[in-house]
Amino acid sequence: MTKQVSSSSPSAVRFPLWKHTIEAALNEPDPKNLLERVHAAETAIYNRLQELVQSAENASHQAERQAIADACKTLLILKRDKLGFPDWETK
Repeated sequence: MTKQVSSSSPSAVRFPLWKHTIEAALNEPDPKNLLERVHAAETAIYNRLQELVQSAENASHQAERQAIADACKTLLILKRDKLGFPDWETK
């Protein structure tokens, strides 16, 4: 099976490492491997945020920070709905 790279998705080009880990978690069919994929995605996001803190602020970083915030929300939903984590937003 060959991996197809889509050049039509700007986020795939701009945020390749952490974006790839999010997609891997979203596409993981085996619940036993899902937690590992979620942890890998969280680690990749954390590492990228550390890099962003050390670099100069610019507009592309703001776009990436927003994409990371959206990805974190997606990971929370995965953890809640597929892994049985508590829903911290319910009161």
